[in-house]
Amino acid sequence: MKTFFSNMKKRNLYFLIATVAVLLLTRSIAVTLGFIFLFGTPLYFMKELPLYATTGERIWQYAFLTICTFIFVFLITPILVIVPLSFNVEPYFTFTEGMLSLDSNAYSLRWYKDIFHNGMTNPEATTGWWADMWNNAQWVRAARNSFFIAICSTILATTLGTLAALGLSQPNMPYRNLITSLLISPMIVPLVIMATGMFFFYSDVGLSGTYLGIILAHTTLGVPFVIITVTATLTGFDRSLIRASQNMGADGVTTFRRIIMPLILPGMISGALFAFITSLDEVVAVLFLADVDQRTIPRQMFSGIREQISPTILAVATLLVIMSIGLLTVVELLRRRSERLRGLAPS
Repeated sequence: MKTFFSNMKKRNLYFLIATVAVLLLTRSIAVTLGFIFLFGTPLYFMKELPLYATTGERIWQYAFLTICTFIFVFLITPILVIVPLSFNVEPYFTFTEGMLSLDSNAYSLRWYKDIFHNGMTNPEATTGWWADMWNNAQWVRAARNSFFIAICSTILATTLGTLAALGLSQPNMPYRNLITSLLISPMIVPLVIMATGMFFFYSDVGLSGTYLGIILAHTTLGVPFVIITVTATLTGFDRSLIRASQNMGADGVTTFRRIIMPLILPGMISGALFAFITSLDEVVAVLFLADVDQRTIPRQMFSGIREQISPTILAVATLLVIMSIGLLTVVELLRRRSERLRGLAPS
């Protein structure tokens, strides 16, 4: 009898999962088709093809626009769902009737407050509240770990990546392609494989479960971004400026600080921001290498989904999305500034 009820529960669970999956897929397809017809068609007619364009070229342009629109919607839909759900007054991962009817009582900042209250000894205390929040709130501790690890790994990745990019940019650098491929391999090799190798290596040298081990792991993941951005900044760099600086008596440090540094600074900052975002968002290496004391925001979110599902996760995700958008905006502004400095774009 117990086996019968157990099988029935499993079947009901599978049926529920399948129903939710079909419902979400249907909604996603509906939203995608609506977005394509509302925004894709006008964009297609914004830029007309020349009169001599063939029918195949016209079909390809519309198909290309449709594919790009579908990819954009596929990437942006989860964000558009997460943000309003983070203001849900109910502890559910779904839109309530009040939210759909835009009832103000159905929205609240409850889960944003829970970021600071969850884990505190006495959230309602008037004295010692800041110390209690800073030391005991789970999400605050995870944020402290994340930012500490991200800042340290970003500094190391920026330093090592910049030095590597400067060395690889030398015209007489031997085995340049081989070394470049080796240095950017962390972007290509699956992260699970890298994390597994790091786990066995760190266990032998005593770095497993330490801040230093995670910082070095995230540095490895961030170095390729710095190399790529700094190398792109060095494209078209006039090396006669270095020779002119040396002819005027400047040493290597002065030449780097006064000549090279101002030109590659946008690339360095862009690479540093990418490395920072990568470290802040990384969870696989943390799961393999971190101990309880090194729990970061992504690991806290992963544990929260497994142990206790709470819309607080959505609130944290919303804050991370806002931060990522801000950092990527800075990257784009720096890219345009770099192009203006190198004369590749009009001022």
